[in-house]
Amino acid sequence: MLRAALFATVCVAAASTAVAQTAPVQTASPPKVSVTIYNNNLALVQDQRTIDVSAGRQRLEFKDVSAAIRPETVSLSSPNLGVVEQNFDYDLLTPDKLMEKAVGRQIKIVRTNPGDGKETTETATVLAANEGVVLKIGDRIEVLRDDGVPTRVIFDKVPETLRARPTLSVTVNADKAGPTPVTLSYLTSGLSWAADYVALFDEKKNALDLQGWITLRNNSGTAFDNAQTQLVAGNVNQFNGGGSSVRGSVSAGTESSGRERIADYYIYPLPERTTIAANQNKQVGFLSAQAVPAQKVYEVREYGFSSDENPQKAITAIQFSNSKLKGLGDQLPAGTMRVYMRDQAGDPKFIGENQIGHTSAGSELSIRTGEAFDVSSQATLVSQEKLSKTRSRYVMKYVVRNARPEAVTVELRQAGLLRDGKVSDESLPSRRIDARTLGWSVPVPANGETVLTFTVDNGW
Repeated sequence: MLRAALFATVCVAAASTAVAQTAPVQTASPPKVSVTIYNNNLALVQDQRTIDVSAGRQRLEFKDVSAAIRPETVSLSSPNLGVVEQNFDYDLLTPDKLMEKAVGRQIKIVRTNPGDGKETTETATVLAANEGVVLKIGDRIEVLRDDGVPTRVIFDKVPETLRARPTLSVTVNADKAGPTPVTLSYLTSGLSWAADYVALFDEKKNALDLQGWITLRNNSGTAFDNAQTQLVAGNVNQFNGGGSSVRGSVSAGTESSGRERIADYYIYPLPERTTIAANQNKQVGFLSAQAVPAQKVYEVREYGFSSDENPQKAITAIQFSNSKLKGLGDQLPAGTMRVYMRDQAGDPKFIGENQIGHTSAGSELSIRTGEAFDVSSQATLVSQEKLSKTRSRYVMKYVVRNARPEAVTVELRQAGLLRDGKVSDESLPSRRIDARTLGWSVPVPANGETVLTFTVDNGW
């Protein structure tokens, strides 16, 4: 109750004194705001407007800047203004702050008798406002507390250092009075974006429909009205900033697209101006593609030449390409891809999700959706022989089992090859996936099994 009454009084005082002390920027035309949002909690705000100024030295106040502004990045440019200094005041007007600033000064305490409604006003000196408020009233020391008695605190003014909201003040010299164009730009945290994808996979047609959504998050404490918004895909380097790992991509692409770039980053402009409200999550569609060729695969990955004590379940994945030939032809910004399939009744059911990194056009993607209940593999190290100080021979056997009523193909990946590693014998043809990995496509009959054997001479 005390805080509510105190806050109400503060608001009245702030409204009556702010204009008298410093007038905010008088805008002669509506501001044009553009916001460029990066992946790593960073945004560039550019505010173009025409303001009315007086001739000579004066202070301009911008009260609608981001509360998470990085003051060292602020730039105010104008053909008719010279910047003398700039300050970012973020000491916000709150009941607690107002009481802290009143230490050593006199305030008025107004108490209301609950019985008859009569008010009693006393003048008090604020001695301290740390974990509570200590007052000196006459010859007694009193602690201001909320004990159920209606109480108001009256201050004679609002300290100049307190602001109702974060305020950027810039002291300038104006060549002449009148309307002048200015551009205010700064970096701020609290704004971010991420991509989310919805893929509806049709196993019978080996195709998927793909939708992409951009989710904007504004935790900067400030709304950006009617803003031209651009999204930058890529991790710009920042001091003490980190990168992100790329997952869900089988191989990187080599295609380019007509999408706008800046430096080595891709730009995704929103088609229309939009208002990004404070403390808001906003979703905007940016991708829609139908009947993209895709297939479900089963994957088994082994990272060394050894035996498995128990069978390993295969991983299920949906593979497709974002090449022009396959119906996409556009890079995909990093995000989460969620995969759905229709059940027998025709209703979409969620079957899994995976993260993808920033993916160039023409890439092959493998979106892992989970583990296969009916498909497994068990590795056995048949023999190991030392050929020299730097080379060994491994004989491996994999039993790949399929408990499904239809035949499947399992993509088996064997990592652990060294520089001069090579296959000397195998029951199925292999292919080199990369410098350290071999791959086999293992066909497995319905309700059956396939045995894969191979011999590797490994070393350097």
